[in-house]
Amino acid sequence: MIRKPVPLSLLYSTTGPYAALGRDAVDGALAAVAEINNNSSHSFQFEPSIDDPAGNAERYAELAETAIRQRGCRHIVGAITSWSRKEVLPVVERHGALLWYAFPHEGYETSDSVIYLGACPNQHLLPLFGYVMPRYGRRPFIVGSNYIWGWEIGRIAREITEAAGSEVLAERFVPLGSEEVDHLIAEIRQKRPDFILSNLVGRSAQAFIRAYAELREEDAEFSADRRPFVACNLSEIDLADLSPQAKAGHIVTNIYLDRLDTDENRHFQARLAARRGNDRPVTGPFVFAYMAVSVLAQAIADAGTDDPDLIRKVVTQRRFDTPIGPISFDPRTHYAGLRPFIGRSDSEGGFEIFETENLVVEADPYLVRSIFPGKPDGHAPRSGLKVVK
Repeated sequence: MIRKPVPLSLLYSTTGPYAALGRDAVDGALAAVAEINNNSSHSFQFEPSIDDPAGNAERYAELAETAIRQRGCRHIVGAITSWSRKEVLPVVERHGALLWYAFPHEGYETSDSVIYLGACPNQHLLPLFGYVMPRYGRRPFIVGSNYIWGWEIGRIAREITEAAGSEVLAERFVPLGSEEVDHLIAEIRQKRPDFILSNLVGRSAQAFIRAYAELREEDAEFSADRRPFVACNLSEIDLADLSPQAKAGHIVTNIYLDRLDTDENRHFQARLAARRGNDRPVTGPFVFAYMAVSVLAQAIADAGTDDPDLIRKVVTQRRFDTPIGPISFDPRTHYAGLRPFIGRSDSEGGFEIFETENLVVEADPYLVRSIFPGKPDGHAPRSGLKVVK
């Protein structure tokens, strides 16, 4: 049987200020491509190309245009930052293609031309604050990379904090990729917040974590048990090059963590280990890029075509088996329903996972149905999160 080729653009920055995230995502996407292409029951096979914008936002639109017009790609898996997603969005809309976006983001966007696999704020930030505020206090210091993700997550964090009757002590930004963070550490030392919310990305996040670890060593007032570093975009890959002391004690919300103890994840990791060994952790960027390609393949198999209009219809009408369990997509928003976890990092750079209710949190990208944690009226968040004390 002659299998139909399906061109596929993997649009990730594998060089530049957040290259480690991009390389991990490409590895995950290619792992799914290999599984699919080695499955002779499929009537198609993917022909992937790796398009590297090198962290330059303006290059994303150019490479997406080239992939669609010159190589016939009707599906683009990629973009890490919200900045880059916003650049690709008008290109896929103009050409009737689909973007498969698989990173946590700030929401406040829907498009018929995007399938949103990554978590939005009611699936990451609200559960995170719902855990942190009752235990550490309501006075955060916010640091972020200076672009849409940092701005919008900071804004929502301020609204949560004010709804809880408190205030953000400061909100500071650094250029994407900048490692100049000493001034942030000095201000944190002076203001003594209850916790630090990081919306930093890539090298900036690593530089800050390294510097904050030095402060923790110098002053016990900033120990992880007293004033933790918290984030909803941190994974094992971000901690990989840090010292054991710098790796430990950070609190995260995530949808996938390497130590996720489910049948689906055990079977997935066993398949991976058979091909690449098990000497490195499996991360969220890897898994969600893998999921994007896998869901696309399942939809093509159902539809008998890679036509974006038919794929969109299939994707929003059924459930898909994934390493995080079955998922489905809201037909109105194209967002995935996801199950958030709270984790704490250890000196090995892995995350201990806390218990949650066995509930999927439906995406609420505009926060019209969500109740903010810590409100004086005492309402709990609608995420269904149950934290083990």
